[in-house]
Amino acid sequence: MRKTYNFSAGPAVLPEEVLLQAREEMLDWQGSGISVMEMSHRGKEFTSIINNAEATLRELANIPAHYKVVFLQGGASSQFAMVPMNLLGKNTQADYVYTGSWSKKAANEASHYCLTHTAASSENDGFHSAPPLEQWHVSPDAAYVHYTTNETIGGVEFQWTPDLSKTSGNHGEIPLVADMSSNFLSRPFDVEKFGLIYAGAQKNVGPAGLVVTIIREDLLGMAPLAQTPTMFRYKTYADHGSMYNTPPTYAIYIMGLVMAWLKKQGGLAAVEQRNIAKAQLIYDVIDASDFYHNPVNLPDRSRMNIPFTLSDASLDEVFLKQAKENGLIQLKGHRSVGGMRASIYNAMPLEGVQTLATFMQEFEKKHA
Repeated sequence: MRKTYNFSAGPAVLPEEVLLQAREEMLDWQGSGISVMEMSHRGKEFTSIINNAEATLRELANIPAHYKVVFLQGGASSQFAMVPMNLLGKNTQADYVYTGSWSKKAANEASHYCLTHTAASSENDGFHSAPPLEQWHVSPDAAYVHYTTNETIGGVEFQWTPDLSKTSGNHGEIPLVADMSSNFLSRPFDVEKFGLIYAGAQKNVGPAGLVVTIIREDLLGMAPLAQTPTMFRYKTYADHGSMYNTPPTYAIYIMGLVMAWLKKQGGLAAVEQRNIAKAQLIYDVIDASDFYHNPVNLPDRSRMNIPFTLSDASLDEVFLKQAKENGLIQLKGHRSVGGMRASIYNAMPLEGVQTLATFMQEFEKKHA
């Protein structure tokens, strides 16, 4: 067992079991005589790896046959441009829900390609909540509605899936697009409620450099050929099994191992219950104290990323130093908000969260 608990927001902790298997197979993958990093992506060995990864993902998330799974490079930020490039069609406007840094970046990038309309926003409360559905105002001519299911920096997470048919007017036919980068596969979700889902892998499902995209088939092929480069069309990858060009082979291999690990954990429903329990341990310490503070509206608190501040900011560096001495690393908050942040993704063991909770209590006793 590792003696260090990594609370990084991403690239993030991976299951120890997965890392041990990758180490074992580093030089010789299952008797092939070569490493996965050396394999031809066209060969039968890697073909089996990518096919198994997709099949297990489909099983875990219950992905229907009329949705395509596409593995991409470029990070989730690349999707901020690919989404409007592929989904606008003949429309000139898209709707965005603002809940923090990442949703704002997505909208800002989309503004280079179309008009962007704010369907809902929690900016007035400092991005400390998820706007309730009754406050959403979706444009009738929007090409799609985009939202971020979990704000990694601010620690705001939607605990529900928006039903656009219940927003002002009837918008049931407008596709819902979700950036699930920091809570993907941390809980069950109904794929059929979405037109498109994308997620950077480096938080819950693998190493950096891979994006997982799930897209409804009828939304493929909307990108205008004259304006959209071949490599920026979802259809290009869907038509070629994610292998139009060389994909991020090793990242897909690791993701496949993580998918198998998630299945062994009992699937997404079982993982969700563990994630709820882990998050509650930290929030219980915060809520029982005047020394720590979390600014997020109680129903909208993230299970994945828990930002918190100390009542005396001059103790921040002391906290981080002593945490590291106790094997607790990467707890410094994002530079834009300061304070601390504990990212407790699927692979963070319960023991790591318990160790952090105990340390926080002991630190408060010494310094409050």
